[in-house]
Amino acid sequence: MTVTDRLTRATRGLPAPLAVVDLDMFDANAAGLLRRAGGTPVRVAAKSVRVRSLVERALGAGFAGVMAYSLDEALWLVGTGVRDVLLGYPTVDTGALARLAADPEARREITLMVDDVAQLALVQAALAGPGGGPEVAVCLDVDSSLRLGVLHLGTRRSPLRAPEQVAALAARVAGTDGLRLRGLMFYEAQVAGLPDTPAVRVVKALSVPDVDRRRRRILAAVRTAVRQDVELVNAGGTGSLETSAAGAGVTEVTSGSGLFVPGTFDGMRSVTQRPAAFFGLDVVRTPGPGWATAFGGGYVASGPAGPSRLPRLVTPGWSLTRREATGEVQTPLRRRREGRPLQVGDRVWFRHAKAGELMERFAAVLLVRGDEVVDTVPTYRGEGRTFG
Repeated sequence: MTVTDRLTRATRGLPAPLAVVDLDMFDANAAGLLRRAGGTPVRVAAKSVRVRSLVERALGAGFAGVMAYSLDEALWLVGTGVRDVLLGYPTVDTGALARLAADPEARREITLMVDDVAQLALVQAALAGPGGGPEVAVCLDVDSSLRLGVLHLGTRRSPLRAPEQVAALAARVAGTDGLRLRGLMFYEAQVAGLPDTPAVRVVKALSVPDVDRRRRRILAAVRTAVRQDVELVNAGGTGSLETSAAGAGVTEVTSGSGLFVPGTFDGMRSVTQRPAAFFGLDVVRTPGPGWATAFGGGYVASGPAGPSRLPRLVTPGWSLTRREATGEVQTPLRRRREGRPLQVGDRVWFRHAKAGELMERFAAVLLVRGDEVVDTVPTYRGEGRTFG
């Protein structure tokens, strides 16, 4: 039985569009990510899941801590019982910072991310109010892109790059009342998040030793500036677990997309997991021989506009059309020579190009084992939570 037949059988009688996570694949993927990390703790990236019960499932499978993308999200997760939440990005949300400052439990469990004194000033202002509590942990985001002359290969994230820059901000944090320097993050996006084309393989081969050398120098500079080692050194993502986990000084790595394995990972040789997240649409008309039209489907991923951001059609023998691709309300499909004819009422299956973004389109996700739905759980959106 093909995966599409199995999912169709499991969801027969349920209205589409619908989102599905295959628990057998999810659990196998979680185990595979932990194996790839080789014993280095793996933090689950919540933005790549956006289903609280599945974040908790990953933690139960052996993941250590959560990386949140919003301070509001981090506060909510801690309020539901999640522990050790590292904010993956800086925040300028003064309301959320005030709530953090007023909540002793949140102060204990959330680590803020900063890379600029302007962000730090907002944190200081929030902590200057009445009350008090445990020191708030801070992590510094360090630029880990590869630079070759004028070329910048990687994401545009942190302004912190040189050891002296990182050490200066580390000393500033360590010398601020109410704060403690917990660690550093080195996210090498050009290694962790790109498919393995020949050009990208060259970039990765150059990036890994470059980041490793710079990490050593930066850790040494911070150690001198604050006169102690940092407890947390976060690195990597799903595509770089092996090399990041083996990096000098690294105490943990992060992964989330590898639990679902979205379409953008198809060309990534290091990713050994199998797809676990799908969405299903129903055929609502057949406008001509070799054509079928499904309802919904315009779930295009973030990033540079182009075919790589479109959902991947899983149903064999059919393809998207160049003119319309996936539509806001309808998605036309073209039959290839080997395709089985589709009729009104048939179900077709897709994978999103990215991971957690799919769950922003649905209030609930169906959890499947084999050819049976075993549970239905809310997404962030289904719990009334959206964080941007």
